[in-house]
Amino acid sequence: MHEFEFHRPLTVTEAVDTLRAAPDAKLLAGGQSLLPVMKLNLAAPSALVSLRGVRELCGIRREGDRLVIGAGTTHAEVASSSVVKTALPALAELAEQIGDPQVRHRGTLGGSLAHNDPSADYPAAVLALNATIVTDRRKIPADAFFLGMFETALARDEIITAVEIPKVQRASYVKLSSPASRYAIVGVMVAESAHGVRVGVTGAAPCAFRFEAAEKALEARFAPQALDGLQFPADELLSDLHAAADYRAHLVSVLTRRAVVAA
Repeated sequence: MHEFEFHRPLTVTEAVDTLRAAPDAKLLAGGQSLLPVMKLNLAAPSALVSLRGVRELCGIRREGDRLVIGAGTTHAEVASSSVVKTALPALAELAEQIGDPQVRHRGTLGGSLAHNDPSADYPAAVLALNATIVTDRRKIPADAFFLGMFETALARDEIITAVEIPKVQRASYVKLSSPASRYAIVGVMVAESAHGVRVGVTGAAPCAFRFEAAEKALEARFAPQALDGLQFPADELLSDLHAAADYRAHLVSVLTRRAVVAA
């Protein structure tokens, strides 16, 4: 690992100013993604800007019909929150499936979304839940946030501050995970709200996406039978040592059906 400066800002404004002062500085949330990459010398930032001391990024609350989760909230906090369990139990269950206890107590919601790993769990959730990613300067709809593998709509000096989730009537997340890392080989969240049905998929492609054909079928009838005969195409899906593209395509269809049953 290369040498780097370490900064501990106490506010979002201070963190943004520090980022701008060092052109190749990187934000550090829980460190569950960035630090392993640095140890492999795949990244060598001159400075790390830790967000652990920025209290305004933490917390879970209800604002009317919306659930608002601070970007610095850990996976363990999402999983154990009584507010989340009451308003959106599927999200608490998703968070409980991330990694292991050590990862869940260090990794954060904002860090996971900003990193945008192809196999991360939260991207499928924010797509299915029609969430809004709030930053220090704007609000980004989930549909416009994920651009490609490890690529998002965030500017280099932009910081996620919270995620806003509108009310849903029912939702469920189901995944087939790697037995070693518990990353999703494929993960699917299905959510129904007053505005319709949304299906978010992770693990199958370079970044999370919506299964629009399933959404249309489920809006007509929210039942597993509505998905009969519906197959997801394998084109442009990932193929690696964990699963071939055609197997991932099969999993998308199977796990969508299971998520509907669970919801």
